[in-house]
Amino acid sequence: MLRPRIIPSLLIHDKGLVKTVHFKNPKYVGDPINAVKIFNEKEVDELALFDIDASVNNVEPDYHLIERLANQSRMPLCYGGGVKTVEQAQRIFGLGIEKIALSSSIVQHPGLIPEIAERVGTQSVIAVLDVKRKFLGGYEVYIHNGKKSTGINPFTFVVKLQQMGVGEIIINSIDQDGAMKGFDMPLIDKIREQISIPLTVLGGAGNLDDIGGVINKHGVIGVAAGSLFVFKGVYKAVLINYPTRREKDELIKQNYKYHSNIIG
Repeated sequence: MLRPRIIPSLLIHDKGLVKTVHFKNPKYVGDPINAVKIFNEKEVDELALFDIDASVNNVEPDYHLIERLANQSRMPLCYGGGVKTVEQAQRIFGLGIEKIALSSSIVQHPGLIPEIAERVGTQSVIAVLDVKRKFLGGYEVYIHNGKKSTGINPFTFVVKLQQMGVGEIIINSIDQDGAMKGFDMPLIDKIREQISIPLTVLGGAGNLDDIGGVINKHGVIGVAAGSLFVFKGVYKAVLINYPTRREKDELIKQNYKYHSNIIG
């Protein structure tokens, strides 16, 4: 049976691991290779890695770093950042990455989705939508690390993405990013209503109860977090952490309810 996934999300900036708040002021928190080694020991479900420089600077993905990360990892890896062509995606898959996350490119080059899906399968193509609340209500998709508005409505866009062959969607709340004050549940609820493919949510987790609340409401879902898994305590000391297998099993046991209408 499919189970909810609890996923650390790591941001790579200038080859280092950073954490942001509302997509601003990246704070250095360590070496990404070392972080992967630690998460190996903690037996995480999956690890998401996002290079926040590549698309903004219009440069190729850092294949050398990707290869080093993949070689160290004993868990499924999702990589995003700078992928604009099928050839780039295939090269990254060849380095050992299981999933490719597309963000800016799905807005600027949507035809890339079916092209990659045809080569590697829909299950390996992930769409990442960075979403922000509009001043007068509603939500809008942003690209380039939240710097560029697109005018795109995320609720209609996710339906199109599913139709084009995306195998999973990651919804990242810019408003909640790094705040550690809980997920944007109205956003998650509305997105979940629109699609039947797997959904992962990101932005706002401050504790395991926040993760449990999403699982309780939506069943089989991916719940990702950044700050929660790289900081510890009220003073946010840098410490890579993740629930033990027993803690994770108990969290899922307490909150997971089977929803027959949810695929992933």
